[in-house]
Amino acid sequence: MRIPWVWIVLPLAVCSGCRAVADVGRPASSIWFDERAHDSGLTFVHANGMSGRFYFHEIMGPGAALIDYDNDGDLDVFLVQGKGESRLYRNDLAVQPDGSRTLRFTDVTTQSGIRTTGYGMGVATGDFDNDGCVDLYLTNFGRNQLYRNNCDGTFSDVTGRSGTAGSGWSVSAAFVDYDRDGWLDLFVGHYVSYSVEKNTPCFSLSGRPDYCSPNAYRPEQNRLYHNNHDGTFTDVTTTAGLAGNFGPTLGVVADDFDGDGWVDLYVANDGRENQLWINQHDGTFRNAGLLSGTAVTVDARATGSMGVDAADVDGDGADDVLVTTLTGEGTSLFLRRGPAAFDDAGTRSGIRALSLGSTGFGVHTLDADNDGLLDVLSVNGAVRTIEALALTGDTFPFSERGQLLHNAGGGRFEDVSERAGPAFTLSDVGRGAAFGDIDNDGDTDVVVAGNNGPVRLLINEAGNRKHWVGLRLLTSVRKRDAIGAHVEIIRQGLPALVRRAATDGSYASASDPRVLAGLGDNSTPPSVRVTWPDGRVERWPDVPIDRYTTLEEGTGR
Repeated sequence: MRIPWVWIVLPLAVCSGCRAVADVGRPASSIWFDERAHDSGLTFVHANGMSGRFYFHEIMGPGAALIDYDNDGDLDVFLVQGKGESRLYRNDLAVQPDGSRTLRFTDVTTQSGIRTTGYGMGVATGDFDNDGCVDLYLTNFGRNQLYRNNCDGTFSDVTGRSGTAGSGWSVSAAFVDYDRDGWLDLFVGHYVSYSVEKNTPCFSLSGRPDYCSPNAYRPEQNRLYHNNHDGTFTDVTTTAGLAGNFGPTLGVVADDFDGDGWVDLYVANDGRENQLWINQHDGTFRNAGLLSGTAVTVDARATGSMGVDAADVDGDGADDVLVTTLTGEGTSLFLRRGPAAFDDAGTRSGIRALSLGSTGFGVHTLDADNDGLLDVLSVNGAVRTIEALALTGDTFPFSERGQLLHNAGGGRFEDVSERAGPAFTLSDVGRGAAFGDIDNDGDTDVVVAGNNGPVRLLINEAGNRKHWVGLRLLTSVRKRDAIGAHVEIIRQGLPALVRRAATDGSYASASDPRVLAGLGDNSTPPSVRVTWPDGRVERWPDVPIDRYTTLEEGTGR
């Protein structure tokens, strides 16, 4: 076992060894992302167990997670397996005196004690027992699993005692403190009621056997579990008001969408109306999907919604909603215009037209080049046979390329995939995507989980050419990551940047809980205002740039 990373927490604490390397003479790369999975030791290959019978669950996974399970300051990788055992890889990042970095991952699944059962779909991360160590929740086609981090490099399966096993088919899940009691609760999105024994034969346009759409099955009810503060959870789905309205859920993101200081839930459903569950402050939720303008597109279409993210895309200080969809539908962008009120901007932003040719799954709004504007990266892969590929003899004709849409300012986006690097010429059946600064150099990297194919590791080579500020936010209770906190990065003479600390969103995946914001060419240290999950607001002046700083609740002004 390695010695855990020690975060020295003062009113303002700096993470040493995390400075960007843009200023040490490294030759500038002409590409944005470099694919380094195999070279760094991530040799994982997903197996969907395809049988030739086109069982529905084969085509829907997997997800991935970025999780600092050993608290050493760098992000480790958890990869979900379908037919077989999921794997945990430890990040053995080495930073040289000149600032250069060497990435190396070691498979530590056996010594970690993680033994996955069932057919894996996705993963959620969060410190549910407030001991300062991040835990894992694994969604399956079948019984789910909750693994408690023992804070010594190992995990224990506490599924039975926790009461979170559930049943059926779940894909995306999110840890969320919906009642603001300082303990993370758990939302689990369920897909459809399906079994191999009751598999429905479906066919492609050419008459070939193919995977079905969710319309062939009835949706399953989602679940909300309340944290009892003793390692157990109580299913409060009915009492919370969520039981009577649900669809085939594939994506979920938790955020304060009406600005009242309480976290809400946005749920992406496949082929049915999406839902916006507004927190009523009393343990219950109200579905404002249709009234908010986020249930369907501006032309009243329910889309095949898969991946989802919430972020301040247009820079007005309020988080918006991004949803990936099926080929021919185009990604939806809902811009927030008031409390739980949104405007469908997919068309005028250019995002819908640019994404019409793909089926999008994992998605995230990231500042790929650290210019202060949020871009959009999606990983793509079909769910129905691509006839052109089938005609070439492709035995798994569902692969598509990923896509990077650059924020050009003025509310418009441009497709820069062709010049983003060879990583975006790869064609995979993209599903989950986890986002975070894997090499701690000040820009956002991506782990892409493909269906029935190898994992991809996209290392960002563009972001750290600009200035940036990185923040790890810790609650005052047992120093866990403050999931749900909002950050305003206040810059002199420029609008504030609003970001949130979160691991949810994307598709069946969990991302870096740290906040990373690009500052462009601005080298003036900003001040930071944090709104904590319990409503407390604090401010820190002159936060250092081009490095990570830890802010602990209760130590600011």
